[in-house]
Amino acid sequence: MKCIDRITVFCCTAFVSILLLTGCGAESIVVEYETQNYNKNLYEGHLYTEDLCVSSSDVTIDGFAGDSSLYAAALFDVNRQKVDYAYNIHDQVYPASTTKILTALVAMNHCNMDDIVTVGKAAAASSFDIDAQVCGLQEGDQLSMEALLNGLLLHSGNDNAVAVAEYVGGSIEGFAKLMNEQAKELCATNTNFVTPNGLHDENHYTTAYDLYLIFNECIKHEEFMNIISSASYTADITGADGSIRQITWYPTSFYAKGEAELPYGAAVVGGKTGYTGEAGNCLILLDQDDAGNPYISIVMGADSKPLLYEDMSAIINQIPKVREQ
Repeated sequence: MKCIDRITVFCCTAFVSILLLTGCGAESIVVEYETQNYNKNLYEGHLYTEDLCVSSSDVTIDGFAGDSSLYAAALFDVNRQKVDYAYNIHDQVYPASTTKILTALVAMNHCNMDDIVTVGKAAAASSFDIDAQVCGLQEGDQLSMEALLNGLLLHSGNDNAVAVAEYVGGSIEGFAKLMNEQAKELCATNTNFVTPNGLHDENHYTTAYDLYLIFNECIKHEEFMNIISSASYTADITGADGSIRQITWYPTSFYAKGEAELPYGAAVVGGKTGYTGEAGNCLILLDQDDAGNPYISIVMGADSKPLLYEDMSAIINQIPKVREQ
């Protein structure tokens, strides 16, 4: 459940200010504060913090050292609203392509999956540097929003991100405004995005905790869950000349590609990768333990892809231990 417009201002001031004074174990204090102070005439549903993990500082796991070379890392127990592990989760970081989870969320909230999008010049794969991750879109292509989001999240297409942004927001700038409005609705107040794909910009930043807030909202959407758990997606694309072609996109995750050993602590459902030189290697995942309980795990700023998956597996492997606590 997310903040709604009529309580956003109150939520993101009163709630965030008290959040900074509390730890994960103090979530009940935050909820009690909201119960006593919110305007009951404006909102009668569940309070926002009842559904969230809350922590203002690092959280350790007995016997688990973590990796101090990372920019940030975390493990969130979704059902128990508990931060099991937190390292620098409120520090500003560059998100790289983990940005695209918010791009997808804004798109899902503003349009239908069967909307047909025409690819503009700025979204064509040829508009990007040769080493940029793209899905192969061409100017004048037409494809569904469902196809665009599959390429966006599975294959991390920077071209798909721009196509989505221009369709939904009218421009990159217009879409960035929608992204930041959505972030604030979720109380992700330490986030400022200026691009839909996460290509580096010093004014494009977030925190590991804000990414958790965004991802936690994303996984409530069936479309999102279907995409991140897919092994591949084949898009039907109509070219500017009317010809029809198909492109199959595969996940960028080394877990999905079989290039990293899977963790034993829980099953990996899916998520989003990211990399730039400034952001390092990043990964946010939805995991599921043997009983079907969901967790969100995050690693930001690993020096290499092997280290990224080594650190992520080490965190996920703590799930059986923290579940018993």
